[in-house]
Amino acid sequence: MRIISGSARGRKLKGPPSHATRPMTDKIREAVFNSLASLGVWPEHVVDMYAGTGAIGIEALSRGAESVDFVEMGREQVAVIRDNLRTTGFDSKARVHQTSVESFIERAQEPVDFVVLDPPYADPKIIPTLEKLASSKLVQSGTIVVLGHSPRVEPPDTIGTLQVLRHRCHGDTCFSIYENAPDEDQA
Repeated sequence: MRIISGSARGRKLKGPPSHATRPMTDKIREAVFNSLASLGVWPEHVVDMYAGTGAIGIEALSRGAESVDFVEMGREQVAVIRDNLRTTGFDSKARVHQTSVESFIERAQEPVDFVVLDPPYADPKIIPTLEKLASSKLVQSGTIVVLGHSPRVEPPDTIGTLQVLRHRCHGDTCFSIYENAPDEDQA
């Protein structure tokens, strides 16, 4: 794994500590960030949920994001994220939270402009998790949410206040890009 673009381009990242961590490949990360750029999205304040190795959030930092919160439960994964942040020199722009995604969403107080979730493919709670995220303080009008998922999963076009902008598949990995749109009552 390596950083694809930006100030840390070409830097190698430490890989997953176990087979239980399935990081988004370089090719898919590049496709995600190219899709965001084509939509005119340049993330500044990012949350990388199910962060694994931290590759997605570190890619965002390399491309100019101001800050990233990494959310990961696994102790070994958290150690890899911290190592990768030190290697790339982005540790001062990041916070690593060793907690569940659900707990992080519940405790969040500040909105961000970009959230990425790359959960285990077999996670049956991903749609309810996205619904909680959509109604949380992390999300404001215009927040972009990217969901990494299996081609066997067909996420709905609308999840709470999240409206799909794109569904893309590359081989055995897919991602869906959503934008938070306020309810008509909030507009």
